[in-house]
Amino acid sequence: MTQETPAEPGVNRPNVTPLDIIRVVILLAALASLALWGFASWDLPWSVIVGIGAPVVVLLVWALFLSPRPVLRVHPFLRAAVELLVYVGVTIAWWSMGQAVIGSIFAVVAIAAGVIAGRRSLA
Repeated sequence: MTQETPAEPGVNRPNVTPLDIIRVVILLAALASLALWGFASWDLPWSVIVGIGAPVVVLLVWALFLSPRPVLRVHPFLRAAVELLVYVGVTIAWWSMGQAVIGSIFAVVAIAAGVIAGRRSLA
């Protein structure tokens, strides 16, 4: 028998939308793509360094600028530019592995989700 905890007054819980879930999936796909690129495209020992380092750098950039509660609050257009830079990097990684179709699909889906989220945040 499960018991639901009563809602605490004064506590605001964020509303999770399908767009938020899509953006998390895009971030996870970007991290996995960069790890795959690092391990597959470089020779040892660089494959280990790039395969681990590239996703870590993207995760740090996400935490600094793009997370729901970022460490550094920047103008929405600068935030969009950073997000676009991450997407371009992942797309170029796919293209350098010879998978232009996957890279292009990732770019279209990620940029569309970013534009929709950006418009929602400006409204």
